[in-house]
Amino acid sequence: MSDEDAKTNTAVARWDGGWRAQVEAGGFEFLVDEPMTVTGGTGTGPQPTDYFMASIASCYALALAWAARKQHLVLPDLTVRATGTYDGPSFRHVLLTVTTTLPRADLEPLLEPARRYCYVSNTIAQSPPIDIEIA
Repeated sequence: MSDEDAKTNTAVARWDGGWRAQVEAGGFEFLVDEPMTVTGGTGTGPQPTDYFMASIASCYALALAWAARKQHLVLPDLTVRATGTYDGPSFRHVLLTVTTTLPRADLEPLLEPARRYCYVSNTIAQSPPIDIEIA
C-alpha cells in the first residue's frame, strides 16, 4: 500500500509561546503545556506525556470493553490507569492497571485480545520510525 492509499490520523500543534501549544485533532481543540516547575511552563494544561498516558489508558480501556462485548460480558465499572516510569527523556516502562468488579477469571482472557486491538499499545510495541520533513 502506498502512502497515498494509507489511512491517516493527523494532529496539528501550533506553538503558543513558552511551553504551550494549541492542538487540533479529531475535530477537537486542546491545550498542551508544561508545569510551572519547567521554566516557561504555565501549568494551564496537561503536558505532552500526560496526553500520552491518557492515550494508552483510554485506548486500552476501549479495547478491553470491545473484547468483553465479543464475549457477551459487561464491564460495569472499568478503570484503566497508565503509569509511566521515566528514564531520562523517555519512559522505560509503562504499567496498565485494570480495575473492575468483573471476576478475575472472566477478565484475564480479555487482556491479550484487548492488547492486540489497542492501536496505541500496538504502535508503541512496533516502534515505527518518526520522520521529520520541512513543509
